[in-house]
Amino acid sequence: MKPLTPSAALAAVVGDKPLPRTEIVSKMWTYIKAKGLQDKANKRMVNADDKLKAVFGKAQVSMFEMAGLIGKHVK
Repeated sequence: MKPLTPSAALAAVVGDKPLPRTEIVSKMWTYIKAKGLQDKANKRMVNADDKLKAVFGKAQVSMFEMAGLIGKHVK
C-alpha cells in the first residue's frame, strides 16, 4: 500500500506523516478506543468528538462508513 498524505483535519488524529490507508484506519481505531468513543449500545457506531467531527462531518458514523469518509481526507 502506498503512503497517503492526510488532510489537516485527519492529521489532528493520526499525525501528519504519509501513511498507508491500513495504518490510518488502525490509528483511527486506536484514537477511538483511547477516547472511549465507541457507542456503548451499538459497538459498530462511533461517536465523534470535535477532532473526528472535522473528519466525518457529523456526530456519529458506522465503522463501515468511516472508511469511505477517511478516503476524502487523503491524497
